[in-house]
Amino acid sequence: MKINRRFPFQAKWILAGVALVVALLAPLALESYWLHVFIIAYFYALLASSWALLAGYAGQFSFGHMAFMAIGGYTSGLLGRYFNTPPLLGILLGTLLAGITGLTIGGLVLRFKASYLALFTIAFSEILRMVIKGESDITRGDQGLSVAPLFGTEVISRLPYYYTMLAVLVICLILMYWLANSRVGLFLRAIREDEEAAAARGVDVVKFKVLTFVVTSMIAGLAGGFFAHYITILTPNILIIPQMGLVIAMAIIGGVESLIAAAVGGVIIQISLEWLRQFEAWRLVIFGALLILTLRFARDGLVTPLLQRIFGTAPKAELRTDVSSNAAKEEVNLDEA
Repeated sequence: MKINRRFPFQAKWILAGVALVVALLAPLALESYWLHVFIIAYFYALLASSWALLAGYAGQFSFGHMAFMAIGGYTSGLLGRYFNTPPLLGILLGTLLAGITGLTIGGLVLRFKASYLALFTIAFSEILRMVIKGESDITRGDQGLSVAPLFGTEVISRLPYYYTMLAVLVICLILMYWLANSRVGLFLRAIREDEEAAAARGVDVVKFKVLTFVVTSMIAGLAGGFFAHYITILTPNILIIPQMGLVIAMAIIGGVESLIAAAVGGVIIQISLEWLRQFEAWRLVIFGALLILTLRFARDGLVTPLLQRIFGTAPKAELRTDVSSNAAKEEVNLDEA
């Protein structure tokens, strides 16, 4: 089946390049406060897009993303506090620890139904929050763990942090896009549609679910490391359920089955919430109403339909049919090989 496109494939990359140029030039028109808002927005965009890879492509619903983010941030912060570890090394080790934790959880839980993963990650996040809060002699608890700035105390400008977070977001989006459009991504979509049918075709369901969980856990840990060295203080409040709910809402409003849409949703929602502060508590009411309306009338999100309209992509139902047949063909090729 041929997919009609309003623009050729190369136009997508041209528009992506234009968007990147706009993001690179944005600091010229932003004051320091809004520069900070955009840095935080890119941080949430990274979390929302990686959660979309897990939920939208692999069909696994997790509440542990903020926990892996905290693992990355606290690991780097604690290593720097007690062992004078350089920030970059601390971020790397925090990312690896988040991946190892994700591998452990995935190996234990992902053999079962998706509901078990949701319940397990809620419990894990709460246990981690209570441990961080209770071990105040080590983690400083509610008083907050001081973390060294990424570029040292002599750098007071937000520009290096802006471009660093933007670079991390772009690189991770490219890696996730490559994974989602590779053979692994094809198997993940087959698993999302019907695990039993995918397994019957020879797909190693547990292997690919665990792989995706580990990748997204590491990305969350990476985001947490950079976030910690930008904010320079961490508290257990980053692990509360509403924070995880915010990440999920960003992905859903943007479009959980599109990495770019989820990232754009994260940026738009974070900036909008900051702009809506003038309405005080009503901003959360407005945000909640938007989420309800999206779930009821735009289940593909608000950004995904816009991208489909621009690029003229095929309906999702047709794409899902192709996914099942293509996954079957891939497995036949593997068996023959």
